[in-house]
Amino acid sequence: MVSRIRTVAFRGIDVLDIDVEVQIASGLPAFTIVGLPDKAVGESKERVRAALHAMGLALPAKRMTVNLAPADVTKEGSHYDLPIALGLLVAMDVVPQDAVESFYALGELGLDGSLREVTGVLPAALQAQSHDCGLICPATCGGEAAWAGDVDILAAQSLLQLINHFKGVQVLSRPEADVRGEAARLVRDLADVKGQETAKRALEITAAGGHNLLMIGPPGSGKSMLASCLPGILPDLSAREALETSIIHSLAGTLPEGGLIRARPYRDPHHSASQPALIGGGHKAKPGEISLAHHGVLFLDELPEFAKATLESLRQPLETGEALVARVNYHVTYPARFQLVAAMNPCRCGYFGTVGEECTKAPRCAEDYQGKLSGPLLDRIDLQVDVPPLSIDELSAQLRGESSASVAARVAQARALQAKRFSALGAASHVRVNADAQGSILEEVAQMEADAEKLMKSAAEKLKLSARSWYRMLRVARTIADLDGAPDKIGTAHIAEALSYRRLRLADL
Repeated sequence: MVSRIRTVAFRGIDVLDIDVEVQIASGLPAFTIVGLPDKAVGESKERVRAALHAMGLALPAKRMTVNLAPADVTKEGSHYDLPIALGLLVAMDVVPQDAVESFYALGELGLDGSLREVTGVLPAALQAQSHDCGLICPATCGGEAAWAGDVDILAAQSLLQLINHFKGVQVLSRPEADVRGEAARLVRDLADVKGQETAKRALEITAAGGHNLLMIGPPGSGKSMLASCLPGILPDLSAREALETSIIHSLAGTLPEGGLIRARPYRDPHHSASQPALIGGGHKAKPGEISLAHHGVLFLDELPEFAKATLESLRQPLETGEALVARVNYHVTYPARFQLVAAMNPCRCGYFGTVGEECTKAPRCAEDYQGKLSGPLLDRIDLQVDVPPLSIDELSAQLRGESSASVAARVAQARALQAKRFSALGAASHVRVNADAQGSILEEVAQMEADAEKLMKSAAEKLKLSARSWYRMLRVARTIADLDGAPDKIGTAHIAEALSYRRLRLADL
């Protein structure tokens, strides 16, 4: 007799169906797992053996073969423990085959038969739903699986509970979708930021249009604080965005227990982060920081301190919104549509351009330091603003600035205008904000008045803007017009302000 249990394998965010086939036949006692298992899967037989022994069940003294089909797909992870154990229980006539044939199963077994949390439960539940099947998973993952919607879920604390449920001795109730979500994150209010009105305006434009931003200024001028205020003025994730983001975090094992990601992700890796950590990869091709920041913000502080190869690897994801991890044995693609917000000092000592604070190597130190950033990378950053040091009068001022709530209201209004515009053009499924607009869509929404077009052409000739810079300028100008409530054509003032956020060279301070 051959028993069959369904489970899944993951390739990026793609979910592959895997059949776990178990055969118990006459012959010398053996327990073999075939089908390209990795070490974690190969060790499953010891965990399964111990778990069954803890329940008073012994494996028969026969030849047991477990095949993970298709056999040419590498199987990784400990979530194969549960389907292998269930396949053995069916082959041993402990559990009837028809009780589990309409379920997918995944979970790690403890030596005492308990079921432990595994990654990827949410995409596995969505896969089960697409095949009109149910899902068997650990109890700690039940709240996560319940977000998949109308799918039959058996979330048990132990293998014994599952056996009792199938025998009718115990009933496992369907878990409820956990509404706790992620832990509250400390978000600063823009009202706490002293001065820096230009940088605040750039931050508002960044939030409204989904643009990339680079802030340049000496230490202590408030760059990191301004970046930490950005989540407070961004709108919450839509239902579709929350699901897409949560799938990535589920695969990475960073999803809040039983909850979804409902606030926009804000990732701020240290400048010592490696290229696989930032882009994705490693032994098991895990998603990197840019994918964990999908539909959110990636903040890179001390930008020139990152390894050059790591920074250059951002160029393609910034254009395509995807992170392609290519290795000899696999090619994995993760979504990576994020906003890049970066901060840097003007030079290594940090005080180039500050009277009385410059080092003796200026301006050479600034040229060398800023030269670490390539032109193609800077070309992909829409807004580049100075964040000068604050004066004593500004620091001692008691007046509070505009709150994040007020700015967030304008951002939400501008995004609603964009959503309505793209929906009318039939592009709402793939264009959410102005930063996503390309080709004919951009030409349609970013039409300029005659004087504005003349100014744009003149600036492009003088600054020698590339084609990429031209279109990015148009997107920024469109966002500025949306914030000003100008739904039709882009005006001269909008082009002029967009130009003010664009640098030809970082050394022009």
